[in-house]
Amino acid sequence: MLQSTAAIALLLCVQSLHGSALPAVSSYEFTAYRMQQYNLGQHKYGCRGAIVVAEARSAEEPSLTRRCVIMKVEDFTTEKYSEAQRQNAAAILILLPQNISSIPHNAVESFMVSESETLLKETLMPVYVAPEDEQLLCMYEEVKQAAATRTSSIFVRVLRSMVTATAFQILVINNAPIKATTDNAIITLEGVLLGAVEDAPTIVIAAHYDSYGLAPWLSYGADSNAGGVTILIELARLFQKLYSSPRTRPQFNLMFSLTGGGKYNFLGTKRWIEENLDHAESSLLHDNVAFVLCLDTLANGDELYMHVSRPPKPDTPMQSFIQQLEEVVSSRFPWVKVGLVHKKINLVESTVAWEHERYSLRRILGFTLSHLEDPKSELRGSMLDTMSKVDFRKLKRNGIIIAEALARYMYNLSDKGSPKDVQVFKGQLDIQDSRISSLMSFLTSVPRATQLLDKEPSHILLVNSLEHEFKRYLQQVHRHTFRQDKRDPDITFFDQMSQPIVMYR
Repeated sequence: MLQSTAAIALLLCVQSLHGSALPAVSSYEFTAYRMQQYNLGQHKYGCRGAIVVAEARSAEEPSLTRRCVIMKVEDFTTEKYSEAQRQNAAAILILLPQNISSIPHNAVESFMVSESETLLKETLMPVYVAPEDEQLLCMYEEVKQAAATRTSSIFVRVLRSMVTATAFQILVINNAPIKATTDNAIITLEGVLLGAVEDAPTIVIAAHYDSYGLAPWLSYGADSNAGGVTILIELARLFQKLYSSPRTRPQFNLMFSLTGGGKYNFLGTKRWIEENLDHAESSLLHDNVAFVLCLDTLANGDELYMHVSRPPKPDTPMQSFIQQLEEVVSSRFPWVKVGLVHKKINLVESTVAWEHERYSLRRILGFTLSHLEDPKSELRGSMLDTMSKVDFRKLKRNGIIIAEALARYMYNLSDKGSPKDVQVFKGQLDIQDSRISSLMSFLTSVPRATQLLDKEPSHILLVNSLEHEFKRYLQQVHRHTFRQDKRDPDITFFDQMSQPIVMYR
């Protein structure tokens, strides 16, 4: 009877392992992407380790010391990450699915929270992310089965060890030391549409174009902030048509700014403002600036929040524009919630929350439009911010609201008795679905992390293409390239963000 039971158990064990994509003796090389590592001022963030030589284990194992913990996105939580740190795990490898929309919504929200909390602290433990494939999923399933087996009887564990060795070794091939890179350039693009009169007041429209997430090479920033960039470029195209005719040219200058370094304390915006105010002999920022409108995370939601550093005073240009925006929403999109969020700038803090705060620090009034109420929302810096987080209808609607509100303000349509639901942009003067779709697809075709934008050919091409779009619609287009002071850099990045890794039994 004992021999018969053993034979049946052995057969079941063999059958359960028969579907493995990896033979008993094999190796598989894949590319994984290391967690962010950077210094911002005196503060250190992210992962300081890169070398891994360790056995793969599931997060469910009771002992993780000197092991490489394999997790799917659904497994990764702040608690499990902290436990791996507490047990001195050798590394963490997160498997990222090719199709983010396949992950349940609650799992996406949970991962974003954990991702954000992980990035706030420094760790010596190497953390890698790799896109899922058949071999990696096979390894994941086997180490998970092995973890379950360890809770079984001694008899089953012995039988399993007779069938196969389930230990996988994870080895990072490159063992060179991590080096700092202080030669990164931050690029800002600037262009204008000049008004009908000299000394016209200027409205600045700004958006940052870089992305952020746990692993720079896997951060595509669809909502934050490809959506804001798309609306900015469409505004440039629409208003260029109005400015091209003397009959419809308004008495305002429109200044457009696409800034880099937005995910790192808006350093590109800071340097660009300094260039215009402190070093340039002549700049539209020197003169009469009505307000600055910053566009951030506008590709979803039925809310539109106006984030300000101080509430706008009555009868000011900013207050007048906000009233026009509210009129457009109430007359054409009444289901959209409009709100004003007032957050003072805390001078004790080393970072700012929104781009408009960089202008506020230089006494230039501005605000940020976003469908997010909380500036600390995890969506603003996640690998899971892909096209699956974008609603093109809402992105287009938000673009229409902003364009119509700007036109109503600049042409003073309310005082001229125009109906609240009047449409300035219609027919050929309209935000086009095909344009939005192609712009978003292009912007999210490569990761736009600041570390990559001035180094990789495909990323350089992206910035060049954005500059080409500016030159199609705007005047006096300038490209500002800001280099770090190597002796005292504002931000320091580190190399080895992409690593070849070998998995073998």
